[in-house]
Parts: sequence; C-alpha cells; structure tokens
Amino acid sequence: MARPDDDLTRALRAQLRAIRQARGLSLDALAAASGVSRSMISDVERGAKLPTVLVLARLATALGVTVSRLLGEDRPGDVVVVPAAVQPAVTDRAGWQRRILSPSLPGVEFEFIRTTVPARVVVGEFAAHAPGSREYVAVESGELTVTLDRAEHQLGAGDAIYYAGDRVHAFANPGGAECVYYTVMHVAGHHDAVKETS
Repeated sequence: MARPDDDLTRALRAQLRAIRQARGLSLDALAAASGVSRSMISDVERGAKLPTVLVLARLATALGVTVSRLLGEDRPGDVVVVPAAVQPAVTDRAGWQRRILSPSLPGVEFEFIRTTVPARVVVGEFAAHAPGSREYVAVESGELTVTLDRAEHQLGAGDAIYYAGDRVHAFANPGGAECVYYTVMHVAGHHDAVKETS
C-alpha cells in the first residue's frame, strides 16, 4: 500500500506537468515566474521529490491555480464529500501542516485550508496571487501574526481577517501554544502573463 506522500507525489507529478504544458511554459519559464529552481521543478515532475509547502504554493501561484488543483484531479458534482482520509495534507519541515478541506472543482480556483502551526513557528511568506484574488483567515485557537506587505496584524482565537490576495502575505505563530487557523482563498484567473513568447 502506498504511503500518503507517495499518493501526493504521484498526483503532483502528473498535475504540475499537465498544467505547465497547458500554459505553454518551459521548465525555465516556470522557474523564472515562481522563483523555484528548474532542477526542483524537474525533480517534482519526475516524482523524485515532494516540495515544501512554500515551494508548492509558489508553483501554484505562478501557474494561477490553487495548491489543491496541483494535488488532485477535478471532482465534479453538485455535492462532493471529502472524507478526512482523502484530504491532501502536507507537513512542512518546520512542523506545521496544511490540510486542504475543499475539493478541486472544474474551472474553480477556490481553496478551504486548515493549518496547524506549533508554538513559536514561522510559516513563512507567500507570493502575491493574481489581481482580484481574495483571502479570508479565521483563527480557531492560539495566536497568529499575519503580515501583509510588511504590516503585522495580531490575531487570537476567534479573530478573522480579510485581505486582497494580490499582495505578499506571511504567517507566524508567536505564542507558546499550537495555533490552528483556516484560510478561504479564491484565486482570480490564471497568469497568462507568464506564458512564453517565441
């Protein structure tokens, strides 16, 4: 039986290559657009490596899609149940975990995410999404620092924040207890601007 990481690696390998090619991007063009090295992208597409959560997010942003689109096939239907056992979950080396609660729907770049961050762990910085993108964050427990274009916002349990997703955003847990927060994200369009010209 395959380990969960094997399933994620297999799905990511197929989806990343398919979306990159559909966008008309070479490995070099995607590397330039995402800030991820060509060799790392090649390793991911060959299934040799499972990238960190931040690298995965950078690739998704450069392609104008959600991380859930990179990790699985579309699941069409008016009602889609996503059992806990099949929700893609990626754990970063720093110990924080991002679990995708929403299905990947055809033509919809929407994501509902649950993130668990141990005490005093910095999640890191995420690149700006396409103009028109939106993000909503709600803290279930613990403390969360949300940094938007270098402006810090301190949130506690029950607090929420909305921001336009077309800005650099970063997260950290400054507290002494685990933080659990939810993100709802809509990514507008896709980045035709990164398409190669001949």
